[in-house]
Amino acid sequence: MAGSDSAAGEAPGSARGSAVPARSVRAPVRPARRFRRALLVAAGVLIAAAALWPGTACSPMYVIRAGWEEAKILRARQPIPDVILAPTTDDVLRGKLTLALEAREFARDQLGLDVGDSYTSYTELERDTLAMVLSAAYRDRLASKTWWFPVVGRVPYRGFFSLDDALVAQRKLEGDGLDTYLRPTSAFSTLGWFADPLLSTIVRYDEVELVTTILHELSHNHLFVPGQVRFNESFATWVGRTGAIEFFCTRPGGGPDTVWCNRARDRWHDTMRFSVFLDGLVEDLEAVYADTLATSGDKIAAREAVFERHLHRFRDEVQPGFVAFSFAGFARQPLNNATLLSRMRYYHRLPDFQSLLEAHDGSLSNAVESLRTGVKAADDPFSLLPSAGDDRSSKPSSGPAPPPPGLQKSSDLF
Repeated sequence: MAGSDSAAGEAPGSARGSAVPARSVRAPVRPARRFRRALLVAAGVLIAAAALWPGTACSPMYVIRAGWEEAKILRARQPIPDVILAPTTDDVLRGKLTLALEAREFARDQLGLDVGDSYTSYTELERDTLAMVLSAAYRDRLASKTWWFPVVGRVPYRGFFSLDDALVAQRKLEGDGLDTYLRPTSAFSTLGWFADPLLSTIVRYDEVELVTTILHELSHNHLFVPGQVRFNESFATWVGRTGAIEFFCTRPGGGPDTVWCNRARDRWHDTMRFSVFLDGLVEDLEAVYADTLATSGDKIAAREAVFERHLHRFRDEVQPGFVAFSFAGFARQPLNNATLLSRMRYYHRLPDFQSLLEAHDGSLSNAVESLRTGVKAADDPFSLLPSAGDDRSSKPSSGPAPPPPGLQKSSDLF
């Protein structure tokens, strides 16, 4: 997800949207204060290790390594306004950081998200990937192997800062007869526990993906349902994508005819199209796995035919309809339950999220708030979504704004 558009030329602004304050002169940090700060960071590391890297039942060295890496990220944070003002900062980075502050302000003021102090600082990593994420699933059913964690509950992945460690863990899971999927990640959220820094791995994205990612991660601060990873990530995908459309299509200097607005709109179209395809694939697989007369071996053999049929359909029917993305990695990588479930976490029922937005007259903030209120009493948060094919005659008659320019209705997908 890379691009060449530049955000240079925007007036630098602080996290609050005002002019960037002049660099202040800081008093020397006394040893006692430095020690207290170290204790706070150490405490933060322990919680971050629990919140970010599932598997606290794993070895102590696993948690210590995760905590150490998180501590390095936190220690390397620099206030974004300081980086913007620094004469050594190149124009591309300065423009991206300025855009990041604007996106954060938009999330807080226009979408009503609880942003806390996240993305007010910047960390330059010494690598092009934040971490490796390992997922596993059972071969004869659509069920992920999970690891339990405080705060977030059960999650279907583990994170590794070392590729070698991730590969060792992957081989062990495969030896246990599980499907696996190992992928890099460039961003994370501590769910508001800490002031997440903007990482250099995210700033490498083009402008649309940068804003989308920031809104995606900030949405986790605002709404996170423990133990509901698929809902949490699909919700964040929706907020990130549709929020980016509203940001670029309505911001001063933007508009429905701008390149970034069109890119954001096209990428949401493709993302929903991919979601529809994946949901159809999963439906067919579930029919195979639900056969009570079939053995485990029979189900594994039958699933391969389903995979092959849908891969052909993806290449011949679905992929030609994309206008911005190709999702080429889906066709290149071996397809198994782990790779499929990993994608489903981010792409489940996205047209239904779009229908919810339409039911609130295009007000993303109102739609988000309706979910935030509803999940408190819902056993399944997806039950709060309308179907993309439902009659919308009962939608609220009032709302603060129509759908942002360029935001297509869910019925316009195909």
